[in-house]
Amino acid sequence: MAAGRSLRAVWQNQRGGLTYEIDREPTRVFVKWAPPEHGVDLDAELERLRWAAAYVSVPEVLDHGSDDEGAWIATRALPGTNAATEAWRRRPADAVAGLGRALRELHDRLPVAACPFSWSTETRVAELHRRADAGGFDGLEWDRGRLSLDPAAAIRLVDDAPPVDVLVVCHGDACAPNTLLADDGLCTGHVDLGALGIADRWADLAVASWSCDWNYGPGWQDTMFDAYGVRPDPLRIRYYRVLWDLGP
Repeated sequence: MAAGRSLRAVWQNQRGGLTYEIDREPTRVFVKWAPPEHGVDLDAELERLRWAAAYVSVPEVLDHGSDDEGAWIATRALPGTNAATEAWRRRPADAVAGLGRALRELHDRLPVAACPFSWSTETRVAELHRRADAGGFDGLEWDRGRLSLDPAAAIRLVDDAPPVDVLVVCHGDACAPNTLLADDGLCTGHVDLGALGIADRWADLAVASWSCDWNYGPGWQDTMFDAYGVRPDPLRIRYYRVLWDLGP
C-alpha cells in the first residue's frame, strides 16, 4: 500500500494491532492493521466510521480488506494531533478542556434515534460472563490493578448496573489519544470508533476522565467535567470504570 512512499509505525496496542502512517501526496494516509487473533472487528469500525461521518469529523475510509495474516483499514489523515502527544502533555489545561468539549460535541451531534449500533451495559456484561465461563480472564485485562478488585468480584459488581442517566451515542473508547485537537484546543476529529454505540453517557465520561490521569497526571478530571458541562457522578464513574477494566 505504501508503494515506495515513506512509511512509519505510529501506534501499537496491547494486542498486537499496529497503525502506520504513509506520506502520500496530496495527503497523509493512516493504515490500521490487526492480526487474526487480535479480537477486534475492523469491519465493525468501518461501518461506524461511515455512519458517523454524516454528523461529526471522523477519518474518511480510503481502502479496507483482509487476508490470512490480518485485516486493515486505510483512512485519510485529519488535521490536528492526538491529545496525548508530548506537546499536549505540556499544556494539560488546554488539552483536558479540549477533551471535555470534544466529547460533549460528539454526544450532542450523534443522533440516538438514527444510530444502528449499541454499546449497552447489558450486552457488555453478557459478553463478560461468556468470557468468564470460557476461562477468558487470565490477568491480561486486569494488569493495571487500579481498582482493588479481582475479576470475579468485579463481575459481581457490574451485574448491578446503575440506572441510565442520559442515553447518547458513545464513542466507545474516549481516551485522550482518540481525540484530535487543533493548536487552539478545538476538536478536529475522533478516531478509533470500533465500539461506537448507544449507551449511558457515563460509559464514555468515566473513561475519558480516567484517561486524564493516565496522560496528564492527577488533578485534571474536574477540568474535563467542567468543559463537558457535568458534575462528577461517583457511582456511575466507578461502575463504568470497573466495566471498562474488565474489557472495553
